[in-house]
Amino acid sequence: MIIKSKNLVLLSLGSNLGSPEMVLLKAIRQLEEANILSCLKVSQWYKTEPVGNLDQPWFLNIGISGMTSLSPYALMKICKSIEYLAGRQVRMRWQERELDIDIILYSDNVINLPDITIPHPRMHERRFVLTPLNDIAPDAVHPIFQKTISQLLDECTDQAEVRIYQGGM
Repeated sequence: MIIKSKNLVLLSLGSNLGSPEMVLLKAIRQLEEANILSCLKVSQWYKTEPVGNLDQPWFLNIGISGMTSLSPYALMKICKSIEYLAGRQVRMRWQERELDIDIILYSDNVINLPDITIPHPRMHERRFVLTPLNDIAPDAVHPIFQKTISQLLDECTDQAEVRIYQGGM
């Protein structure tokens, strides 16, 4: 893997516990203050139906894009620290989250190691990931499938509801 001096990064953020609006606003501010992403863009906000375990509150999801010179591991470490500061608890898969930050794409890099997998292995199956990212990076290309975010969204069979957030959970 060759790390370029600046790499396009796509992140997916979600929260459904506490005050999701405040949690996501604080996470955005922390990413900005950490000065790790230049040309930062934030998608529209979306209220999304939970996947897997439907017996939990709906999520608030956003996508973020930016350029970074950090390695994927350094970026992941910062994202995990922001989750920790938001009170993130360790839970089983598909459970509620104080804050979840996933690295979806890191330029055209493919990383498949026990502690980090990029591109995100289920991104193409998740409308709650693709819809916000389509707002800000519709032409970003999945390095394995060689399809854009827009194409992946068009082909996504996920039926979970994703709607523009109008305020109030």
